[in-house]
Amino acid sequence: MTSSDRLGRGLIAPLFGVAAAILLTATIARAQNLDEGKPPQKLFADGCASCHRSPRGLAKGRFSFTLYWFLKDHYASSADSAKALAAYLESVDSPPAGKPRAAAKSSKPAGAPRSSLRPPAAVPQR
Repeated sequence: MTSSDRLGRGLIAPLFGVAAAILLTATIARAQNLDEGKPPQKLFADGCASCHRSPRGLAKGRFSFTLYWFLKDHYASSADSAKALAAYLESVDSPPAGKPRAAAKSSKPAGAPRSSLRPPAAVPQR
């Protein structure tokens, strides 16, 4: 055997050791999701309330999937938190099921028919 063969063998063992250590630590190390388990109201308060006063109107006129995708790409830390936040924003914008909207107060009696016609304007006198 020559001295160059011994030098090559002397480098292989430490390289295998370093590679094994890298593989073991890479599989163990994992990012932690700090938003995991938080209710959507808390997610909104922590991430959105600094710019938006209220969750009302943020989901208005948007498709569920596009809202979810936007939140996932820009504001949420995971797909699950984006899904929960999107569902929360949609639930805040939709009226509760089974409850009629409150009618505006009117000076007319309750049984009087509602008309969209207005009385004619007064004609100016010369």
